[in-house]
Amino acid sequence: MCYNVHNMKTIVVLPAYNAEKTLKKTIEDIPKDIVDSIILVDDASSDNTVKIAEALGIEVISHKTNLGYGGNQKTCYRHAIEKGADIVIMIHPDYQYNPKVTPHLIGLIENDICDVVLANRIRSRKEALSGGMPFYKYLANRFLTFVENLITGENLGEWHSGMRAYSRKVLTTISWEKNSDDFVFDTQFLIQCADAGFKIGDIPIQTKYFKEASSINFIRSLKYGFSTVYVLLRYFLNKLKILKYPLLKNN
Repeated sequence: MCYNVHNMKTIVVLPAYNAEKTLKKTIEDIPKDIVDSIILVDDASSDNTVKIAEALGIEVISHKTNLGYGGNQKTCYRHAIEKGADIVIMIHPDYQYNPKVTPHLIGLIENDICDVVLANRIRSRKEALSGGMPFYKYLANRFLTFVENLITGENLGEWHSGMRAYSRKVLTTISWEKNSDDFVFDTQFLIQCADAGFKIGDIPIQTKYFKEASSINFIRSLKYGFSTVYVLLRYFLNKLKILKYPLLKNN
């Protein structure tokens, strides 16, 4: 079911790094009849990501040096805005997220139900674990999502999804250029959206962890977890008017 598609210019952005094993599957599953263009930003991959993307006929932007996950997304959003996107769908090209749900993300924004939509991999504990999500990542995801919802007043099923849709208004209002170039970029962005009062929602998708899919290791996951807690603390202190947080629009 598609909800009034084609009314708003939609661009899919793929922040890629060494994604040669899963890129083709990801792009093939993006519904081409409802998106206006696909942009891949390669973050100085050492494999054939760029060659595969070019062979598939999508627009490719290459970083000469690795800028990090957040730095990659910044390039994605800059170019999507420059190309006049009304809706931007960010999808990790590791095939952990099902691009076929793209019409539903678009519909929620087109019909002004949401300004930001996330694909939620954790519909149930059984499904997440049977889909291959490591148990420690499941526990961390559940704990962080609970705390994030509690502090911000949101009610998302998952805060740590690699498939998200943003309206143009969000991308031209939020100061995401100030955010980290690392993985905590996503958490900072959602905190900024919540603080600005944007409508954030999610839809369920299946969990898919497999050998070829990219995944940060335990040490990077631990760093990401602590960085997320720090961002939440800064947001909370700002909310209590104890310590201003420069990433928020009103500071």
